[in-house]
Amino acid sequence: MGGLEFTLIGLAAVAGGIVNALAGGGTLITFPMLIAVGLPPVAANVTNTVALCPGYLGATFAQIKDLRDQKNTLLWLLPAGLIGGVVGSILLLHTSDKTFQKLIPYLILFAVVLLICQDRLRAWILGARMSQERKHLNAAWAIIPLIPTAIYGGYFGAGVSIMVLSVIGLALGGSITRLNALKQAISFSINIAAASFFIFSGQVYWLTAFIMAFGALGGGAIGGHLAGKIHPIIMRRVVIMIGLIVAIVYFVR
Repeated sequence: MGGLEFTLIGLAAVAGGIVNALAGGGTLITFPMLIAVGLPPVAANVTNTVALCPGYLGATFAQIKDLRDQKNTLLWLLPAGLIGGVVGSILLLHTSDKTFQKLIPYLILFAVVLLICQDRLRAWILGARMSQERKHLNAAWAIIPLIPTAIYGGYFGAGVSIMVLSVIGLALGGSITRLNALKQAISFSINIAAASFFIFSGQVYWLTAFIMAFGALGGGAIGGHLAGKIHPIIMRRVVIMIGLIVAIVYFVR
């Protein structure tokens, strides 16, 4: 790859960071760009996962104060996230580029559907919350739906945070602030587990990953400043349209 390709990757990472900060779904921008500049499908997904680690870490630390009194819940759920992330990464590395290429439009459409349903899922969660007294009783039960969610996160990852929030929200209850903090920590555990496995796979394009990581961090900072100026729903609709277009292109191809 040359300077033009790296520039496009960097710009896509900045855009993805902005989108993640405002509405979510940045992977629907960064992953297709990696494919467009010539990375093999599996290597593109692996590189994208590794590059996203700093963003997940930053989001977790941003809500660390809301995690301090949820240590018992984390002891149940973080291992599930780690195990699922590793299993998903193993499945990905045992998927051929040809097979993964065929799965891409379906995976992107699934992520688009999650974005479309995000607000309804959040409202459903808030309406179905269980009482605080029952939280620890149900923490172990959340492992059952969380593991397949984490496997998906390790395999592809787009929209996994929405899935995690849905699982823990219905199983645990509590305020949306506490649930969001748990969501960030569990999503980070899924991502770091998969990325830790990927770094030994020989499939990571390291220069590309570093460019993306710095671009996503910069985009996240820009998105933070734009919060309140750009409505998240507008941004989400733009990402949904991009995702649909990308999926259609892959189906046609």
